Amino acid sequence: MKTNVRMLGCLLIFAIIQNVFSQVKLPALIGDGMILQRDCELKIWGWADANETVSVNFKGKEYFASPDGNGKWFVTLEKMKPGGPFDMQISGTNKITLKNILIGDVWVCSGQSNMELPMSRVKYRYPDVITNAENSNIRSFTVPKKYNFRSPQENLSNGNWQSANPQDVLQFSATGYFFAKSLYEKYKVPIGLINSALGGSPVQSWMSEDALRKFPEYLQEAEKFEDANYINEIQQKDKSASDEWYGRLNQLDQGNQQIKWSDVNYPASDWQMMNVPGFWEDQGLGKINGVVWFRKEIDVPASMTGKPAKLELGCIVDADTVYVNGKFVGTTSYQYPPRKYDIPVELLKAGKNIIAVRVINTSGRGGFVTDKPYELSAGEQTIDLKGKWLCKLGAKMEPLPPPTFIQWKPKGLYNAMIAPLLNYNIKGVIWYQGESNAGKPGEYFDLLSTMIGDWRQKWNQGSFPFLFVQLPNFMLPQEMPSESNWALLREQQLKTLAVPNTAMAVTIDIGEWNDIHPLNKEDVGKRLALAAQKIAYDDDVVYSGPIYDSIKIEGNKIILTFTNIGSGLIAKGGELKTFAIAGADKKYVWAKAEIKGDKVIVWNDGIAEPIAVRYAWADNPEGSNLYNKEGLPASPFRTDDQN
Repeated sequence: MKTNVRMLGCLLIFAIIQNVFSQVKLPALIGDGMILQRDCELKIWGWADANETVSVNFKGKEYFASPDGNGKWFVTLEKMKPGGPFDMQISGTNKITLKNILIGDVWVCSGQSNMELPMSRVKYRYPDVITNAENSNIRSFTVPKKYNFRSPQENLSNGNWQSANPQDVLQFSATGYFFAKSLYEKYKVPIGLINSALGGSPVQSWMSEDALRKFPEYLQEAEKFEDANYINEIQQKDKSASDEWYGRLNQLDQGNQQIKWSDVNYPASDWQMMNVPGFWEDQGLGKINGVVWFRKEIDVPASMTGKPAKLELGCIVDADTVYVNGKFVGTTSYQYPPRKYDIPVELLKAGKNIIAVRVINTSGRGGFVTDKPYELSAGEQTIDLKGKWLCKLGAKMEPLPPPTFIQWKPKGLYNAMIAPLLNYNIKGVIWYQGESNAGKPGEYFDLLSTMIGDWRQKWNQGSFPFLFVQLPNFMLPQEMPSESNWALLREQQLKTLAVPNTAMAVTIDIGEWNDIHPLNKEDVGKRLALAAQKIAYDDDVVYSGPIYDSIKIEGNKIILTFTNIGSGLIAKGGELKTFAIAGADKKYVWAKAEIKGDKVIVWNDGIAEPIAVRYAWADNPEGSNLYNKEGLPASPFRTDDQN
């Protein structure tokens, strides 16, 4: 009897397990609130028991599928016009109801940090935009940040569709949101964004194994990372090096011992002075890595106390921990985010207050980035914190070797963050990437054009629009014409316009010299949307600034012609700038330039026989001002080498 009961129990458990594993399952992308691509046949897919029949009921029509031997099934929905919301029922052993589905246009947003950068990072620049972001017709799905080197993945680990509202929009890609907002305002069609981007990623990390076969060096590198033990060894080695470095740093740091340098009563009598913002290498400490402490005494009026306050400390290289009156108020672990720390209401007091900052620098130059806000504010009042600060070395260290950044290795992001999207119909792709390839700019066109072709082949939707952002202006301007890897990378991006159904948003006028993550994402999104209007929606709009076309030499002058001049060329804000000219010696000097009709004439009285011109050829071509009358900037170019 006991044996029979035991057998019945086992059979019951087996039946339950079998039922669980035979239930219909859906990919993460197919869920509540999704936006489906209009005007094309649509695939809805998932997994179920091989003996099961799956039905999909949508907009009054029913579709049936039988899973294959691996349990995979799909149905193909007919073409649909924009609209919604709709519900979808998917039935097999179990029944799933998906709600609030819209039909519209779906765009994949990919690349590195400037595409990934969320609206939360620009909320202080666009407070009204965020306050008024309520629009259920703009939605975003954020792809989990994963990598896989072994094989293309069929599904994402998680994710859900979010509608734009003042809270959830903070997680949207800022570039993507402004792109979607601009398109929705023009076409009133629901816009879905699939945000699949990762900071620091080079283009080869987004390429499939098939695409990488053209680039043996990168394919061989990717193959090494197929070995999980190899990855584990690297991770352990990196972790050990980091743990040892920080452990020793904390042991040596004099400011973090029994007597804390953050303490409000610490005398700091033997500390030296340093100007903030600035880098300590330039102000007496020399080329030092490790910990440097900073302190500043400020006088706070009574009118600034008893209310919420905010401390802004620009950007700091690399990491910081901040104290006000001896109390911890915030920390940031790497150099790029702006430091904005909330001060508790009770912490500030009338009269003397002490701000202490512990700065950790692992390599290179440490300090406070210039041309950023450094201030304490409460209500309408602000105290400027720039100027003299006390500083003292807490611990000197050798530079910390950089980690391996496994997530950036070739094909890893494609397999985990692009391959699972390939069944989902899209309108096109917007792409903001290139900074991480500027070290080897000459290969970028081949890499990017190969990736575009491969994505189009894998998505099996023809030559869908691929719109990309040319690198913005960044780093210190140069006084004289010079060579530039960022200029070379921009040239490679310009060449990519030879790929059919592509367009480029030029951004050399909206970057920031001291920030690789410029905050003006509104104009980036709008310029991409203009490109979409032309390439994806076939509207007759001026969607690009002037693009260099041809050169003609007459005496000591060079005559340049352009495409995409719109209703005419203009010099924005005065005489044309950042044109350089060279003779046979290829030594470039600044040139004079003027617009004559639809051409630009360039010369320098000291060069009798010029042979080439460059425009905006620099990391930061500050002052470049050739535009069309529609307000779109010309792309940087050179006439001397188009290889």
